[in-house]
Amino acid sequence: MKSKPLFIAANLLMTVCLLAQEPTPSSPDAVLVKPGAIKVKPMLDPESIPLAKPLESDVAVQGKPTGDDAVKLQIFLDQLNFGPGVIDGKPGLFTEHAVKAWNEVNGHPIDDWVAVLAEARKSVSDPFTTGIVPDILVKWVNPKLPNDRILQSKTKRLSYRSAGELMAERYHTDLEYLLELNGAKKLFNLKAGSQIKVPNVTPFLIEKITGIQHKTDEAKAQRHVVVDTKRNQLRIFEATPVALVVEEEPADGTVAPAKPAANRSLIATFPITPGKERFIHYGMWEVRNCVEFPSWRYDKSLLETGKRSTDQSKVYDLPSGPNSPVGIMWCGLSKSGIGLHGTADPETIGRAQSAGCIRLSNWDVIRLPSLISPGTTVEIR
Repeated sequence: MKSKPLFIAANLLMTVCLLAQEPTPSSPDAVLVKPGAIKVKPMLDPESIPLAKPLESDVAVQGKPTGDDAVKLQIFLDQLNFGPGVIDGKPGLFTEHAVKAWNEVNGHPIDDWVAVLAEARKSVSDPFTTGIVPDILVKWVNPKLPNDRILQSKTKRLSYRSAGELMAERYHTDLEYLLELNGAKKLFNLKAGSQIKVPNVTPFLIEKITGIQHKTDEAKAQRHVVVDTKRNQLRIFEATPVALVVEEEPADGTVAPAKPAANRSLIATFPITPGKERFIHYGMWEVRNCVEFPSWRYDKSLLETGKRSTDQSKVYDLPSGPNSPVGIMWCGLSKSGIGLHGTADPETIGRAQSAGCIRLSNWDVIRLPSLISPGTTVEIR
């Protein structure tokens, strides 16, 4: 992964979703680094896939709330598991999709922003709070984290590269917005105990993740996930819907009138990057495992030729961590090598295409075990 300069969040390069071979006890490649952790093996090098053209998620939606109202709306949706993407006070396409999902569930006209904004104003009294830099910097921040994969394999974990990066992910935002709120002088000189202005969300606490492998929950296993590759959204339903409304443009190019889905079992939606078209595995699959802090196997021969190296001295095990190419969570599917996982670069969700898996921000992917379980069906469409 290329370095991410602290002060140029808008210029972040993509993190690639890497195809992973799900290990089994009979597989010689299945190496458990610790209880609950699995090896994730890529088929394509993250540096070999070009950055895609930014999608509409980067463009503010005209006529939508601005200022504090925009931040309140994004926080309101985020806390209800209708992910608006990065909280930055600039509602784009992901916020629009989240509003539509909230309207579906609550029976409002699908494109109505009045009701949801009114609820956001009542629910979120203050869009900002004071974030205190936690006393975990020695363990979770490494300014000298190398970019080279071989050198990374020699480190203890793929940590954050700065306290600012840690705080941005902690409060579901990016460095660019923290710079806007606090200024460069404050953000570039953070230490344990420093206080900065942050979005008023429930923080993502990296230090609370233990690295467990989540067990099957029969109630959650009955749920149904739809990976919508047209709108770049993961949608979770209480059960497999009888019918799902998928918005499509008519053949003549006109825009079809939006209409609310009849199914009211929608319980959560999150922005995703589904991968390049040729790598997407459409169809019905099943969640097989949900693992915190997965490690990743780097095999140059596999990356360049598609064949595993016969020389194990050229295969390197990369440690886990927030800057892992697969983030802090891996939910493997019954389709070998495909999973729902986190990312090192939440800013690229939706606009940097990956090599096949379904990528979410770390603060969103960590919620999946509270919503789904091994046994949950996943429909990629």
